[in-house]
Amino acid sequence: MGNKKNLMSENLKEEIAKELGVYEQVKQDGGWENVSSKTCGNMVSKAIEIANRNTK
Repeated sequence: MGNKKNLMSENLKEEIAKELGVYEQVKQDGGWENVSSKTCGNMVSKAIEIANRNTK
């Protein structure tokens, strides 16, 4: 998995994390490593929702 590609900008990730109430955890931990898989899935769902909203 050495060749990861960022699909979401840091700004978008931060915006969604704030909306979902996990941004403080990310900030406190200094990264995304401790964010649960469920929360990551919720972030992806939210990003898709935002993308769909912006294409209409």
